[in-house]
Amino acid sequence: MPLADAGAHASFTAFVRDRSDRMHDVAWLVTRNSDDARDAVQDALAGLYRHWSRLPSGDEFEAYVHRTVVNACLSVIRRRPRSFPVAEPANLRKAPVTPDGVDALAASDEVWRLCGQLTPVQRTAVVLRFYEDLSFAEIAKAMGCREATARSHVHRAMARLRVRLTEGQQ
Repeated sequence: MPLADAGAHASFTAFVRDRSDRMHDVAWLVTRNSDDARDAVQDALAGLYRHWSRLPSGDEFEAYVHRTVVNACLSVIRRRPRSFPVAEPANLRKAPVTPDGVDALAASDEVWRLCGQLTPVQRTAVVLRFYEDLSFAEIAKAMGCREATARSHVHRAMARLRVRLTEGQQ
């Protein structure tokens, strides 16, 4: 279904050019598989394309895009057969660096391997919080849940990661 006016088409094309790599990174972090990540981004972009002229603006637009990508990732995960994917760290661009070094730790191979053991919902919350640097309110919008639930997902995921890291150090 083509966009009605040339301006909307140009706007969508520019959006895809500017944002598809970042969307793929998020999708890969959630799905832990390059092919699944590409499928999820393609599904998300197809959905965005269909509704492009009616999408909200500003912060609501960003939340809508995040939620579309998250939903596409979770749909791909639900469709795929149960397996134990092997991490593909070479496909992950360098994580953003912050002065306190938290992201440097999060980018380590061990932590990303352990993130693969989280549930898809917990992994999604962690990716949105620490890779996308979203607030809990933004995570809640992206995941379609209450802010308290988003906090709970991140908290439980971090607790699980701490336990796994401690087990690995003993």
